[in-house]
Amino acid sequence: MTNTIPVRAAVFTGPNEPLDIKTLQLPAEPGDGEVLVQMVASGVCHSDLHALDGEWDTPAPLVLGHEGAGVVQRVGRGVDNVQPGDHVILSWTPSCGRCEYCAAGRPVLCEVANETAYRHVLADGKTRLRDGETPVKSFLGAGTFADHAMVPSTAVVKVREDAPLAQAALVGCAVTTGIGAVINTARMEAGSTVLVVGCGGVGLNVVQGARLAGARQIIVADVSEEKLELGRKFGATDTVNSKERDLVQAVRDITGGPGVDYAFEAIGLPRTIEQAYEAIRRGGTAVVVGQVADGVKISIDPFVMSDQEKKLIGSNYGSSRQVIDFPRILDLYMEGKVDLDSMITNRIDLDQVNESFDEMRVGNGIRSVIEY
Repeated sequence: MTNTIPVRAAVFTGPNEPLDIKTLQLPAEPGDGEVLVQMVASGVCHSDLHALDGEWDTPAPLVLGHEGAGVVQRVGRGVDNVQPGDHVILSWTPSCGRCEYCAAGRPVLCEVANETAYRHVLADGKTRLRDGETPVKSFLGAGTFADHAMVPSTAVVKVREDAPLAQAALVGCAVTTGIGAVINTARMEAGSTVLVVGCGGVGLNVVQGARLAGARQIIVADVSEEKLELGRKFGATDTVNSKERDLVQAVRDITGGPGVDYAFEAIGLPRTIEQAYEAIRRGGTAVVVGQVADGVKISIDPFVMSDQEKKLIGSNYGSSRQVIDFPRILDLYMEGKVDLDSMITNRIDLDQVNESFDEMRVGNGIRSVIEY
């Protein structure tokens, strides 16, 4: 391949195998409608772990990572939303703007993104990365575990240049997913009572979203006292150690009997999804935010659902409109209303990415951020 640049990347070679740190090749010039981004930072997300541990059917070879930010290096023909030098956050749902879902203001459900990014390829069904003659796909079309990424122009959102890109990277997934689940998906009313199950990166941002939206009571549940304290730091009013107490009963005790108006499950386990649903009051809403392994099922009583008008809904990427929500969240951070600094508990080099997954498996820290 001629006219290429070397790209240092963490490559997924198969489930339950460590990522292989190696040098790949990428075209030096973007194609039509494409953008070459020099990555500055990438968060290490639990969705990457689902792929790495074989819980999701993921093709190999593939560069993992989908939560990142960087600087535009070059743009292809027809690109007019960014230019070289712009600071950008990557979106893993590059919406087309034309399909039924995009026209309805729901770009996270974009039909084109579902056929391309969710298959880890660009618009033409191909990837730009190569390992010699072998094509290497990019996870969710982003592949942020690499020092460069070639993405569609619709996968980059320009943001203010005075915001640190390590923090901005987190807006590309965990922060938007959590805050958006409250504000966009649930459309929570001010004065509501809220339960958040799981105090990881997404759950803590659900807490921040509930605080921003004016919840009067925010209960967090986790099995780790350290994580529960983080929940309080981010805005929780009450905590439940669900290893020591029955979660549903504890929520009823805290709320004086009825349960909460809204419950957000941010782990991705069948039992905790069921508990979140059981913990809402009559007419309440439970939101599934956590990502589960392939094939997982849950069990609920449909009579209770209809008789008590309880709702169980899903939230993908915080039902976000990335062009609007990414800059808005970053503005809130710069104004001191959203805490992104405390989310970064470990700054690492690309070579340390496998160790960061080991830490994630045992529940240590909130977010490791790769800095290039």
